[in-house]
Amino acid sequence: MTHLLVTGASGLLGLNLSLLAVAQGFRVTGWVHTHGLKHAPFSIQQVDLCELDSIAARITEIKPDLIIHCAALANLEAAEADPGLAQRLNADAAGRLAQIAAERQINLVHISTDAVFNGQRGDYTEEDEPSPLGVYAQSKLAGELAEQEANSSAIIARVNFYGWSLSGVRSLAEFFFNNLQAGNPIKGFTDVLFCPLYVAQLADILLEMVAKKLYGVYHVLSTESLSKYAFGLAIARRFGFDENLITPISVQNAGLLAQRSLSLTLKVDKLQNDLGHVLPEQAEGLEAFYQAYQNDIPKQLRACL
Repeated sequence: MTHLLVTGASGLLGLNLSLLAVAQGFRVTGWVHTHGLKHAPFSIQQVDLCELDSIAARITEIKPDLIIHCAALANLEAAEADPGLAQRLNADAAGRLAQIAAERQINLVHISTDAVFNGQRGDYTEEDEPSPLGVYAQSKLAGELAEQEANSSAIIARVNFYGWSLSGVRSLAEFFFNNLQAGNPIKGFTDVLFCPLYVAQLADILLEMVAKKLYGVYHVLSTESLSKYAFGLAIARRFGFDENLITPISVQNAGLLAQRSLSLTLKVDKLQNDLGHVLPEQAEGLEAFYQAYQNDIPKQLRACL
């Protein structure tokens, strides 16, 4: 039985990935920082990844066969407010994990972001030169580079995803759902384009990439792009909410501290070719998100708090 270590196991991707891996027969250990879990069907350990000198001993203790590194300071505004923390967690810890995994021949998947590009033109391939805006994106690119320098056999997955989370407020989809359900007027950016995957689809693809023994940089996203405004409208329509509650605006008028890349449309041809099948379209992901709600997945996740 493959022993999988998931960092950031209480996060949106980390928790959904851990639960899927258990269902697929993996033995899972989840590392969390401040958000503990209960009633989870896998082992939980509290670990501060900023304590770089302790990471090797913790890995020696559990002896994983595979590490999927999901933990990050992912809040753009928080990263701008504390660049030092962003560097330690998003870059330094990633490099240390990569070094340890290489030394001990542990398979490694590093979760990066589509935001390593500045979004000025879109349709980026893995061969294009990254040019990140803001502290979060810059620290994530630094993490990629640290991973590549320490461990050439690792997978670096540039992602964007949504889904149901432990707290119920972690993803853009939950933001739209919660406010629309409550009848609150909200805004959606018409000039920010992205290619998000539903989190369970992303988790399944990551495990498939490991099984295929892939390595290097991959864009792991939907084959289709849309604006964040259009994304909100799609959620409203599928759940039967009032789409008129969503006002279209430009991100330039939102008063945000951190810069946002506008056109994060990334090509997924490389991954589709290496996996031998197409990646999901937007309608497929949204339907899976809706069906998860119908199956009480949000309630099941909150039970782990």
